[in-house]
Parts: sequence; structure tokens; C-alpha cells
Amino acid sequence: MGPHGTRLLAAVLVLGLCALAGAKKPSACQCSRMNPQNRKNCGFPGITSEQCFAAGCCFDSSVPGVPWCFNPLPQQGPEECVMEVSERRDCGYPGISAKECAARKCCFNNLTPEVPWCFFPRPVQDCHY
Repeated sequence: MGPHGTRLLAAVLVLGLCALAGAKKPSACQCSRMNPQNRKNCGFPGITSEQCFAAGCCFDSSVPGVPWCFNPLPQQGPEECVMEVSERRDCGYPGISAKECAARKCCFNNLTPEVPWCFFPRPVQDCHY
């Protein structure tokens, strides 16, 4: 099998495994709020947007020099809370609880150290594919 055949076989296997795993199209916020320079490749050369979304990945071909099919941002609760940690604006204080944060109508995620765990949400209207 030549190099093209090997790539095609690998692509078919990846897409097949994703379909078996129940991959779903990520939300617009999970894709559009990703800094293009932070994209991690999720596809193969020549992948279509349909194939990319079917694999549970994001697709954006508008930025040259970066992957067009890339892993989405993690879903962090409500859509307005999906953002890169570098984009978080502090809404609390060190040691704030999830309950206190929610009372301020803010987002809470304590999985990443040394960044705000309680942070202001962002409007969902600014998300797009």
C-alpha cells in the first residue's frame, strides 16, 4: 500500500472510531472562541468540514497557516462559560465557592490552577461557525 492509501486508511479509521464513540458537532462557542494559534490538529490533509464536524471537531479555513480541523474548547457548563482560560475575567476572589460564584451569576471552573475559577460569562451571540 502506498503513502496515499495509508493516509486514506488512517482517515477512515479515525472517522469510524469517532462515529462509534458518538462524536457530535461541537458548539459554535467551542469553535469560534479558540485562538487560532492554539489550535490542535484534529484531521488530515484535505478533510472536509462535514468530515471534521462528524469527528466531533471544529472547522475554520479562514486563517492560513494553522490547522483548519481542530479540537474544540471543552464544554464548561453553559455556552456563555465556554472560553479559553486566558480570556477569563475574574468575578470573585481566591477561595470562592461554586455556590457563591453562581450567586454572582458567574461561571465556575476550578480545573485549571492559577487562573480565575469564578469568571464573567460571555454573550453567546458572539459565537459563530
